[in-house]
Amino acid sequence: MELEPIRIVMPEELAFERPREGTYGAYYQQYIDLVPDGDLRRLLPVIFDADFRAMRTITPEQELYRYAPDKWSIREVVGHMCDTERVFSYRAMCIARGDQTPFPSFDENRYASVARYDDIPLELILGELMAVHAATILLFENMSDAAWNRVGTASDTPVGVRSLAYLCAGHELHHMNILKERYGVMDF
Repeated sequence: MELEPIRIVMPEELAFERPREGTYGAYYQQYIDLVPDGDLRRLLPVIFDADFRAMRTITPEQELYRYAPDKWSIREVVGHMCDTERVFSYRAMCIARGDQTPFPSFDENRYASVARYDDIPLELILGELMAVHAATILLFENMSDAAWNRVGTASDTPVGVRSLAYLCAGHELHHMNILKERYGVMDF
């Protein structure tokens, strides 16, 4: 008796859904809208790599530039991107694991003032951002379908894992636009 060879049939990749209304605060729509359509698990590395390459063009002379006296320096903006992605990805991990503990708001201005990013060369902050990106990519890449659809609470508002993944990408895209438009340091 001759055995037939085993054939592995891969299912077609399902269209990756965008976050549903009601799984994020209205304020965050501006970030989610910046994320292109597609499988976010595949888009995150592309977005992060393009942004990293663009930020590498910032010169040491530009790193402490502020477009207004009360605004963050470029180093502080990039540091803020690190802090925020850590917060969003931590919340996503907890909710994905079934933790229903509500998350408080975080004060990004307080974080920035205490972090002292202006004392750290941009090259080192970018290294930190790349490490954060790597952890975020792996977190979402290895997440189960059920976990993607879980919803918890942050800042007294429902927030979904899928929404938090989009916020990681959209928040970074938002600040890349600010670096280009208000700081005038990159052409991408």
